[in-house]
Order: sequence, then C-alpha cells, then structure tokens
Amino acid sequence: MKNLYNISKLIFILFISHSSNSQQDIISKLNEIAIVDQKVMVRMRDGIGLATDVYRPKSNIKVPIIFSRTPYNFNSWRDGKENEGTYKKAYEAVKRGYAYVVQNERGRYFSEGEWDILGTPLTDGYDAFTWMSSQDWSNGKIGTLGCSSTAEWQMAVAALDHPSHAAMVPQGYGAGVGRVGDYFEQGNWYRGGVEQLLFASWLYGVEHDKFKPRIPDGATQEDLIRISRFYDLAPENPPVNWAEAFKHLPLQDLLKNVNGKKEIFDKMIRRKPNDPDWYKGGLYHDDMDIGVPSFWFVSWYDIGTSPNIALFNHIRHNANDLDVRDNQYLVIAPTLHCGYTRASENTIVGERSVGDARLNYDEQIYNWFDLMLKGKDNDFKDKTPRVQYYTMGSNKWQSSETWPPENSEMTTFYLSSNGNANTLNGDGALTSLKRKIVNNKDSFTYDPMNPIKSNGGGVCCSGNAIQGGAFDQQEMELNENILVYSTDELKDGMEVSGFINSTLYLSSDVKDTDITIKLIDVYPDGTAYNLDETIQRVRYREGYEKEVFMEKGSVYKVNMTPMSTSNYFKKGHKIRIEVTSSNFPRFARNLNTGGNNYDEFKGVIANNEIHHSKHYPSSITLPIVKK
Repeated sequence: MKNLYNISKLIFILFISHSSNSQQDIISKLNEIAIVDQKVMVRMRDGIGLATDVYRPKSNIKVPIIFSRTPYNFNSWRDGKENEGTYKKAYEAVKRGYAYVVQNERGRYFSEGEWDILGTPLTDGYDAFTWMSSQDWSNGKIGTLGCSSTAEWQMAVAALDHPSHAAMVPQGYGAGVGRVGDYFEQGNWYRGGVEQLLFASWLYGVEHDKFKPRIPDGATQEDLIRISRFYDLAPENPPVNWAEAFKHLPLQDLLKNVNGKKEIFDKMIRRKPNDPDWYKGGLYHDDMDIGVPSFWFVSWYDIGTSPNIALFNHIRHNANDLDVRDNQYLVIAPTLHCGYTRASENTIVGERSVGDARLNYDEQIYNWFDLMLKGKDNDFKDKTPRVQYYTMGSNKWQSSETWPPENSEMTTFYLSSNGNANTLNGDGALTSLKRKIVNNKDSFTYDPMNPIKSNGGGVCCSGNAIQGGAFDQQEMELNENILVYSTDELKDGMEVSGFINSTLYLSSDVKDTDITIKLIDVYPDGTAYNLDETIQRVRYREGYEKEVFMEKGSVYKVNMTPMSTSNYFKKGHKIRIEVTSSNFPRFARNLNTGGNNYDEFKGVIANNEIHHSKHYPSSITLPIVKK
C-alpha cells in the first residue's frame, strides 16, 4: 500500500509542471499537507469497482471524511477550472482536518459497471460508507457534500441509515426528490405531470455511449493513474442548437434527431408520473425515513425550489428520530441552480439586480461539519438560524424558525375581468375581495405547433434554449394568448414569502391540455420580473394515479402545483399573474389529443377558457408577511 501511495504522489508531483499557474499553486499547497491516493477501486458488494480519489492529512490522527460521489469527471490530469475546483475542495477539507474523498458513480469514467440516471443501486452509497469508515485513518464519521447530481443521491442513501453517515449538505438536490407531499416531480423529470425537457439536453452532454472505450479487467492502480493522464474517457459531443432541437416531434425521438445516445431517454420518456419504476431507483420518496442531520441549500431560480423546501419541512415534521428533526437547517439564495457562491456585491439574476446576496457559505458548512463530524462544541446552533432566506425586492437576508415564516398569513386574490384579460393591455384584475369578482370568463387559443416561449425562470442545463432568472415579461404579455391579471398599484409595500397556491377553473374543447401560471413583480415603469412559475397537465388534475379527460362544455377545477418565493413588492408596484397553456421548451408541449403525447407528430388547437365567478372562484393565495 505504501508503494502505491508513493507512485500516486510521484505522478501527482509530475503533473504540476504541466498545469496552469493557479492549478500549480493549489496542487503544491495540497501536496504539502495531504497524502494523495488516486484511482482507488472501491469494491461494491457485487464486485464492481468505483474509481475513488482520497486526499487526507499527513498525520496519524484519525479524521472524519467529507465525501462527494458524482457522475461528473473529476480526472485530476485535466487542465481547467472544473478540476481545479476538486483540488480546492480537497485542500480546504484537508487543511481543516478532514479527509476529502471523491468517487465516480458506477459506469462513469474509470468506475466499472453500467450507469443509469437515478438507477444505480442504493447499496453503492452504503458500501462506500462501509469502506471509508473501515479505513485506519478514518474516525468513522462521514459527511456528504455536493450540488445537483452530486447531491441527488444523498437523500435516498440517507434513508438506509448507515451508522457512519453523520451529516449531509445537499445543494440544488431536486433531481433526487421523487414524491414529497403534493409534489410528484420524480427527480425533476415532471412538474404537474408535464415533462421538463432539461433532461434531454443534459443527457446528451453527459451520457456515455454503450460502445465507449473500457479499461481492461485487471488494470492496476498504477495503470489507471498512468492511463488517466492520456485518456480521461470524457466524451466531447458535437454542439447542438437546442433552441431548434427542442422543437422536434415526436418527443421520443428528440435525442435520436441530434444523434444523441438515446437509451436512457427512450426508457424514461415513456414513464408516467406514477410508474412503479420511479420507486425502484435512487429517488427519495416521502415514505422513507431520513435519520441524518442535514444542512439544505436551495435557490429561488432553480428547477425544483418548491419540492426541495417541501422536503426540508417533511423531514422536520416527520423524521422518526426527534433529534434528527431538530437538526435540519435551510438556506434559500436568490441565485440560479448551484449558483450560491456566485452571489456578489451586486447579484444579477437574469436581468434583475437583487443586491448584495453574499453569504459565508464555507464558514457555515464547515462549522456544521465540525459540530456533526468532530463533535466540536462550537457556536453553529447559536449563530445559525433554522431558515436563512433572501428576500428579493428588499434585497436582504432574513431568518425564521419555520418555512413559511411564522408571521406569514395566507391571503387570497381572485381573478376578475369583463372577459378581456388577454395581454397586459386587457382588463384582467386581481382582487382580494370575493364580492368584487366579475362573473365572466376569459378565452385564449393554445396551438401546440406555435407554443408560448419560455422566458427566464428556474431552469438548468437547457443549452442556448433558455436563460434562467428574472426577465422583463412585457413583450411576451402582448401575446393575445396570454391572460394577464394584475392588482392595483400597492399603497404599501408587501412581503410575500412562502408557498403560493393557485386554483383555476377551466373549460376546453379538447380532451386534455396544460395550464401554466407565472407570478410577477411589476415595477412602476411597467417592467415585469418573473418570480416563479408552474404548470399542470389537466388529465392529472385528480391525482397522478389516473388520467381523467375533459368533456366539451364542462368546467373543471385545477389545483396547480404550489410555487415559492420571497419577494418584497414595493409601494407603487403591482402583483401580476400570467395564465396560458405552454411554457416551451422548459416544459414539453401538450399536443391536446389525449394520446401518449411522446409518440405523436401533430397537435390539435385548444380553445381554452378560464372562468371566474362566485361559483368558479379562480384564485391565487399568497403568504403575506405581517410586520
């Protein structure tokens, strides 16, 4: 074993001379304080080896471990910021007295076996914990850390309750949340029963071909380290214009049309929201207990903000261990997916400035790990609020013991008009007084072959098709097929922080369609910034276990999947919602036929009506914070 350490160290030192100056710096620093052991093949219970790099302090003291398991490439011979980040994380951990262990999921890069998104065995995480905790340099305590796909596996594995899994820090973790409460997102694949198309472009960029080069059986650690200098097994796919590629029909052939690796997408695009296969893989569902103290990180413009926060609440209220319930903390930042540390003195999210949104993330995370993994009697619990959330508009960090904040009050605003809510120049209104509802309905046309385009929002991984964040919606709101409802100018400022519920009453001349809603902050000059949005496939309005189609002439109640935000609407601003039937290509188009949708070429036009009356009180309910 000592010889292998020396080989790994020698090659690690040799690499410095081929690296950029910034990499040379961090590698030199790391080499001074760390024992580096790369390309260790950690064996799972079925014999599959997972490629693992270990960075640990040069001491005889047993140390806790910060563990990052990922589908992404951390090959340390690559030049560039991606792998410089790995070195920096390792250096920060080691200098604080931790071992830093990073491991590829099975089937990824130098790890053996076959990869399947959310389909790798949960036992892989459990077996990795067992291996790490049994090392003679380990104190037996492991904390997991990572964002997005490096976070998504943590919750389901935490439900296995390995005795060494002492704490976790999941960030932007929605792709690991299956079913929680009202949310059936199945790992962000769905929202309200509608496919989120980000996975097509994401899979195109990350999925390895089934005919990829493979390392021969019997390769030694020395072989793997040497080979990895020349062949990092990272595919480089031809660029795709996703703004055009997403338009392809049928949906099932989207990746085939760009010569992508379609096997996983082929399988998943056919799964309905309650397909049994969602419950066999690596997703966390709310019938699973979590016994791990957790420090959760969420952002306002992410793909799974609401279910992420709902999971935090679920664990706080339902974990079997009362001590685990009490050791749940949450941060909600005003950033894009995994953009926490990119907040600056003047944080711009999309087009909107939300002010100085910086936070001492590293300090808080390491104080958390010191408490949970080292047993340090520090001030984490005294200094760290249960929930830290950033309020846009007032542009400040706030804190609360609960989410929503204790002093929030659900207040309902009703949709109203004289039948012409189309466009921002129409007469659509939001009123807090039910008696002021005008008994009427608003009509619009939804043509799936000419859908309403996505404009900002909580998005990820969609190439050039969508830019995430807050953008002025005024130009879009001139479209006759968007219904616009606004309050009067606010006489006083109003903070909205929490979950946002909405109920719409719909009639249509097709069997099935989608309904979308968007919450907006309208400035006195007319600038209209989007805060959050959601969608509901109407066939699933009675639940995801069955499909119930519409009949012409009937009016149907549609409860939308809850949205979330924290925003201060200043005096003179307006609260606005938009209602239509598409938000493409963030969400797949409903072709309105009542068919499978994924295997269809042509759609039919839907003539949709939103009803508002005392009998059909279409509404949105906002959590208004009382000061």
